[in-house]
Amino acid sequence: MHSEKQLSTEIDANVPTAARMYDHYLGGKDNYAADRAACEELDKVVPSTRRLALNNRRFLQRVVKTLSEEYGIRQYLDHGSGLPTQDNVHQVAQRIDPTTHVVYVDNDPMVLVHGRALLEQDERTTVIHADLRETDQIFGHADTKRLIDFSQPVCVLFNSVFHCIPDSDTDGPLAVARRVRERLAPGSFMVMCQLVSEDPEVRAFVTNFMDQATHGNWGRVREPKDVETYFDDLEILEPGLVEVSTWRPDTEVAPRQLTHEWIEFGGVGRIPLEK
Repeated sequence: MHSEKQLSTEIDANVPTAARMYDHYLGGKDNYAADRAACEELDKVVPSTRRLALNNRRFLQRVVKTLSEEYGIRQYLDHGSGLPTQDNVHQVAQRIDPTTHVVYVDNDPMVLVHGRALLEQDERTTVIHADLRETDQIFGHADTKRLIDFSQPVCVLFNSVFHCIPDSDTDGPLAVARRVRERLAPGSFMVMCQLVSEDPEVRAFVTNFMDQATHGNWGRVREPKDVETYFDDLEILEPGLVEVSTWRPDTEVAPRQLTHEWIEFGGVGRIPLEK
């Protein structure tokens, strides 16, 4: 398993982070010149990235609304949650049931600062500072234990984060997904998607660019077949594993991903109910 280490609580404005770049693409203000410059360079090769980020955020909101309304999920554990923006997980879920509990997890110190400021008045929601690979630390955290009852169904989110971690037998995406799955009650859900491309040149460029830009805080752009392995032994909700703008769109005219040099690919899996 990924060895625990002390995460830095200092914010380095000169080194881009995936969370702040994502914030910039969503039109947020919690980013720096280095993040915006990295986005500009990325857009030269993969110009659909802003639309991709927006569509991914809408996917997250639709998933939470669906699981809250149709499946009665009242607790969420969001790995790699990113900087607070409009309609965060707790806001979508608590509009349906104000008693819903949400735990956000991120290793970016800026997320911790802004998240805690936003949530200090909400006893049912918290942000913990941890690497998403640190399953024992996350599940054993006092705030997680306070807010999440793992004997009951929970939704665990890995939304657009697995591309941020490298492949590894012990703490790569597949290993993390399996480790988390083992801890969840029947009827729980796992939401997993990541950046993929069928074009090996795009995969190589983005992987190398982001690895250099973030000083090694990156994994790789993968292929759809890699993401499919994350869902082994899970019941996949309709419409299956897809480009996320096509996952249960609100309307027929909802925004779609129009260019496909890379896409966000994934879906929602359910741990089977015991028979």
